[in-house]
Amino acid sequence: MLAAAVQLSAGADPERNLAAGVAAVREAADRGATFVVLPEKWLAIGGADELGAAAQVLGGPVVEQLGALAKELRIDLIAGSISERAGGHGSGGLRLVDGGARAAGTVAAPEGADTRLHNTSLHFTPDGQLVAAYRKVHLFDADVSGRRYRESDAERHGREPVVSRLGGDPSFTAGLAICFDLRFPDLFRALVTGGANVITLPSAFTERTTRDHWEVLVRARAIELGTFVVAANQCGEHPDGSRSGGGSLIVDPWGRVLARAAEDRPEIVMAHLDRGLVDVSRDALPVLDLRRPDVYERPVGDGLRG
Repeated sequence: MLAAAVQLSAGADPERNLAAGVAAVREAADRGATFVVLPEKWLAIGGADELGAAAQVLGGPVVEQLGALAKELRIDLIAGSISERAGGHGSGGLRLVDGGARAAGTVAAPEGADTRLHNTSLHFTPDGQLVAAYRKVHLFDADVSGRRYRESDAERHGREPVVSRLGGDPSFTAGLAICFDLRFPDLFRALVTGGANVITLPSAFTERTTRDHWEVLVRARAIELGTFVVAANQCGEHPDGSRSGGGSLIVDPWGRVLARAAEDRPEIVMAHLDRGLVDVSRDALPVLDLRRPDVYERPVGDGLRG
C-alpha cells in the first residue's frame, strides 16, 4: 500500500485552506497513493474565533465534499482533523463561500450545554463513506517557548480510542490519534490492542517541540508497538502567530524513517507500507505479549520484600 502524509500550512482563509488540502490530496492520488493523511486543523488553526468560523458538523457540506473526494479518487482518506461542532448544532455547520465562512442555518445550543468544539479526525473509505470519527482525547494545555496554549478553552476532550479498517486494503487497520496524543503511550497501546497496525497522526506540533521531540516520539511509538506511523504535520507561521515545525514522517514498525518532509514548506511525502513488516517486528520483539499488567497495576513497593 502506498501511503502519503500531506504537510500543509493553514492560513487565515478557511476556503483557501480547503482548496489547498483538496489539491494536495488529488496530487497524492495522482502519484499513486491509496492512503492519504492530512494534518491537524488544516481548515483553520488558532483560537476559538478562528476554529468556530470553520467548524463543521459531520453531515455538513465540507464533510460531504471530502467523502466525495475519497470516492472519486478511490482512496482511504484520513481528513486530518477538523473542528467539529459538538452535538451537531446547526443544519449543516459552516459553509465555506465567497472567500470566507458563514453560518448555514445554525441554531442555538440548549441552555447550559457545553458548546466547545471537538478536534476530530475523520476516515473516509474509497466508496466515500465516513466510517470513523475520532475526537482528540488529550488537549494541548501547555506552555512552550513563552507561549501559553489552552486548547481546552475552545475544545473538549474525546472519550474513546478509535480504530478503523481500511477499505482499500483490509489487511490494514488504522488507529486514529491526533498531535498531543503522541505523548501518551497508553492510548497507542489501546489502539494496537484494538487491532491497529498503522497509526495515523495528524498534527500541528509547535516549531520548538517538532525540533526537540517530534521524530523521537513518532519513532518510539512505532518501535514499542511494532506498527507503522503516518504522521502529517503542519509547517510555518499561522495567523495567530504560532508556528508549526513540519518534518512530517512515515515510519515503519522497526522505527525506520521511510519518508520525511522538509521543516519549512508544504510537501507530500510517500512510502510503501508492507503489512508483513508488522508481523516480523512483533515476532522479533513480542513486547505486547510479554507485558505484565498484573505487576503494573499493583501498588508500588519499596523492593525490599522478595
